[in-house]
Amino acid sequence: MAVRLFEGKEHANSYWKYRISPSEELIGKVLQFHRNNKNSSNGLAVDVGCGSGQGTLLLAPHFTRVVGTDISPAQLEMGRKHVNIPNVSFRESPAEELPFEDGSVDLVTAMSAFHWFDHSRFLQEADRVLKPHGCLALLNYTLDMELTYGDCSEALNLICNEFYAALHPLRDPHLGPSSFELYKRTYDSLQYPVKEWHDLFWVKKAVPLSGYIGMVKSFSTFQTLLKKDPEEARRLSQDIEERLKRAMDVTSSETEVTMGVKYFYFLAQKPADD
Repeated sequence: MAVRLFEGKEHANSYWKYRISPSEELIGKVLQFHRNNKNSSNGLAVDVGCGSGQGTLLLAPHFTRVVGTDISPAQLEMGRKHVNIPNVSFRESPAEELPFEDGSVDLVTAMSAFHWFDHSRFLQEADRVLKPHGCLALLNYTLDMELTYGDCSEALNLICNEFYAALHPLRDPHLGPSSFELYKRTYDSLQYPVKEWHDLFWVKKAVPLSGYIGMVKSFSTFQTLLKKDPEEARRLSQDIEERLKRAMDVTSSETEVTMGVKYFYFLAQKPADD
């Protein structure tokens, strides 16, 4: 069954504020794959597990209608609050029970969400709603983001790696040992003849140091620690933040760093009925 997380209002707000979304360039790779098929169309795109809609809105200029779906009312409320685009709407729905007719969707995306679904049921549902020649795009990123700042980047990333190592034991069992391996296995077993696997695409973004800390604190592992031991969660994040500032020789957490995120993804085209 699918896993329900990221549903509290405070967590949804943190998710909107700090989570990074795919770059325009990465979305362009998805769209190029979709357009490479001369039979493709741009009527309806569905972003499954959309959270608060950061990735959903990137599809809006390219489709007549875009619908973001999620099981969390709090996340959808955040999306409706911040995404004011006429052709974008949000619907509460499990990934395994999409509220769309058979063969009605041109593009199905899941951006950093597929690993939380019931994998086989979602893939069956995506196949059901996709038109012949429709595109399935599953994107995710590794959790070992890298920071760049002046000549101390190596020192920063050693500290970041300690942060990730402290949180790793709290990884949800549903995820298994590696999301990367899950996506690759899914790609290898998917019975769509036209498909592409991409194991590394960098998305780099300038953020305040507090934004990097906020993003890690929005991860499910940190949220698990926060529920289990709030004092330890606060101590850990504050310690990491102070050590990063010392390594940078700055006093403000609003000092800007470059955060690099390593995406991996696959694209697949549903074959024609004939």
